[in-house]
Amino acid sequence: MKPLTALITLSEHPCFGGVQGYYQHESVVCAGPMRFSVFVPPQARVGPVPVLYLLAGLSCNEETFPFKAGAQLHAARLGLMLVSPDTSPRHTDIEAADANWQFGTGASFYLDAQVAPWRQHWQMATYVTQELREGVVQAFAACPDRAGICGHSMGGHGALSLALTHPGLYQSVSALAPMASMMQCAWGLQALRGYLGPDPVAWAQVDVVELLRAGARVPPLLIDQGLADTYMADQLKPHLLEEACRAAGQPLILRRHERYDHGYHFVSTFMADHIEHHAQRMKSGT
Repeated sequence: MKPLTALITLSEHPCFGGVQGYYQHESVVCAGPMRFSVFVPPQARVGPVPVLYLLAGLSCNEETFPFKAGAQLHAARLGLMLVSPDTSPRHTDIEAADANWQFGTGASFYLDAQVAPWRQHWQMATYVTQELREGVVQAFAACPDRAGICGHSMGGHGALSLALTHPGLYQSVSALAPMASMMQCAWGLQALRGYLGPDPVAWAQVDVVELLRAGARVPPLLIDQGLADTYMADQLKPHLLEEACRAAGQPLILRRHERYDHGYHFVSTFMADHIEHHAQRMKSGT
């Protein structure tokens, strides 16, 4: 396990008996500064606790889940640490980075980019699964072998993809309004071409539906989707995930909710269920 380089505490705040903190460090993997947030529950004063990684969506950052999801109350009750990375590197001097909210800054899709100019900094899959995870274990009272991952929208696809491509790394997996398949929506195709190049074979190695078709599996999934979500039909396509899981025999609970949209009012409504899902699986070890 490697410590985070040049770790800086930006701020820390008492929260439900624990501490909500915001931090920055020099990322070796992303070749520059990266920010992340950590909620340390009160149970961590006694010993290491399980960790849930929360991946936010397009145009968000490390503050989005702590400020908007209402997760800390439930994590404090159940003894889970919450870690949320920024959604991409920032201030990289890449000319095109800030031109489009669906690509570049705030829109990493949690991939390891393979083409210039993105490959120098956009190494988010390795960052989340290795550098950040190892650093959190070093710097906080985090169990090294009990981790879950959850995400919203772009971060939902990221959470599912990282779990599918790193078998055994996460004991629990869930998502809220995730993109089901990057290869079958405009947001995802733009990112795949921009970060990975023109080869669909490379795209399939990170696409959730294609990974399931190829035999990758994860612990039982919990997915929530609002039926008033304006992105559902064109970008998210939950039916594709449902069909792929059914064909693969991947356990899935996909809950659809009338009147709920894509935003954090929806996320916060069902956050308690997701925290409970992760706590049960991580604490049981199954």
